Amino acid sequence: MTKVKFKTNIKCMGCVNTVTPFLNQAAGIQHWEVDLQDPNRVLTVDLEDGSQPMVVKEALKEAGYTAEELA
Repeated sequence: MTKVKFKTNIKCMGCVNTVTPFLNQAAGIQHWEVDLQDPNRVLTVDLEDGSQPMVVKEALKEAGYTAEELA
């Protein structure tokens, strides 16, 4: 399992509710959470071994949101 963090434009619980089905259905994502208290709205994702961070970006894009991987 690989833990990856992203800066997002998810702003509130309504946004979290919108992205939930997209992230839950994306292949390779085991667990995720968004820190709404962080100014960067950091999304932390546990990816299955062999899964790429692009999976997360694509799922959020489908939901109408953006993600930028943090180093």
